[in-house]
Amino acid sequence: MKKKISIIGSGFASLAASCYLAKAGNEVHIYEKNAEVGGRARQLKKDGFTFDIGPTWYWMPDVFERFFADFDKKPEDFYTLQKLNPAYEVFFEDGKKITIGDTLEKIYAVFEAEEPGSSARLKKFIKEAENNYEIAIKDLVYRPGVSPLELITPKTAGKLGQFFSTISREVRKEFSNPKLIQILEFPVLFLGAKPGNTPAFYSFMNYADFGLGTWHPKGGMYQVILGIKSLAESLEVKIHTNAPVSEIKVSGDTAKAIIVDGKEIGSDVILSGADYHHTETLLPEYKRQYPEKYWSKKTFAPSSLLFYVGFDKKLKNVSHHTLFFDTDFGIHAEAIYDHPKWPEEPLFYASFPSVTDAGAAPEGKEAGIFLIPLAPDLEDTPELRERYFEKILTRFEKLTKQKVKNSVLFKESFCVKDFKEQYNSYKGNAYGLANTLLQTAFLRPKLKSQKVHQLYFTGQLTVPGPGVPPSLISGKLAAELIQNSKY
Repeated sequence: MKKKISIIGSGFASLAASCYLAKAGNEVHIYEKNAEVGGRARQLKKDGFTFDIGPTWYWMPDVFERFFADFDKKPEDFYTLQKLNPAYEVFFEDGKKITIGDTLEKIYAVFEAEEPGSSARLKKFIKEAENNYEIAIKDLVYRPGVSPLELITPKTAGKLGQFFSTISREVRKEFSNPKLIQILEFPVLFLGAKPGNTPAFYSFMNYADFGLGTWHPKGGMYQVILGIKSLAESLEVKIHTNAPVSEIKVSGDTAKAIIVDGKEIGSDVILSGADYHHTETLLPEYKRQYPEKYWSKKTFAPSSLLFYVGFDKKLKNVSHHTLFFDTDFGIHAEAIYDHPKWPEEPLFYASFPSVTDAGAAPEGKEAGIFLIPLAPDLEDTPELRERYFEKILTRFEKLTKQKVKNSVLFKESFCVKDFKEQYNSYKGNAYGLANTLLQTAFLRPKLKSQKVHQLYFTGQLTVPGPGVPPSLISGKLAAELIQNSKY
């Protein structure tokens, strides 16, 4: 039976869900509080420069292919992909730079040069990671997180020990070189937790990194959003921007309507891709599944301090994606997860899309995105932002052996306050709920409300977890639950 479905938010999960629900014949409306679609994956354009405000990494291309294939489409019907070579580069404290190439053979050679004998161990490690990827991404993550039995399959039976070991422990069994250890622990940071708290099974992220490579959509990650938006509109999804939802109306035990700009909009089903915690505040308190105490005890992925910088010249010694691991990650991680505070000497990441994509900056100039991971809910002031910009640019100049401070045409920043104000993000987190052992699969907040009929959730705080590919999958899972609902 055709249903009228209202979707709150227009990020990857919401847009994906809208496509599946519209394809099934429903009347689907998306309500986005901001002026453009994309949720956290928006874009900043200024003085001829273009920056992705949110995600900048395109990993797991097979997940995007599988999504579009569900609609008899391909990614290339909507945007052009380029595999990056190098995938990324990493600077260390001693000034050494390690380059991660676009093939496993190149990466094996780099490891061998850094630690003799390590390439053979890396091959073994990646083979196991690929096997985990096949189990996880081809199967487990497409399950809705309603039962622990979802994790018990013939293939996972032999992997049980990996759920009780950690990435950090398994990496250190095989490798002793601290630089290689940091590189191998890097991908799980996308999952939002310390490597020492992330189950070893998540080594599949290493296969996503080394085995499948890093890609760039021409025009930036926002082109992916525009592609899915185009697909949704072709399926007759109606998208409403500048349309903040202020309340979810419940009659008895059933969600009946949303309030947008004071107007009541009746709905057969309501699906929220907005922040899960925020969405529940739109309900009467007695209809919320998770109290404040629940959220306060959860491990959240970091927030971030981001800078979008226009440089008046091309920069040297940088790649499209460049990591700066020139300080102690353990100390920085403690400042994020254990004793939340502004880190004294943070690691940081920089993206220079104009290295690959000429359209990202005017000719002869460079677009730079700098990101410092932070604990959620920290004090956020203009003075702190300025201090940390100066701090990372000083280190950037030293490591890349060039002067850039006098070449800054402009900079825009985005931090904890902005995540709260623009995305209603719980404590200003940037990536959602971390994938720790006790926050995996059925232990995450549910896709379907247990207290309100016809109310569903999707996105990075629910199943399967943080990141763009998981968000696409989350949209599909939520749509399937809605379609299979008995109500």
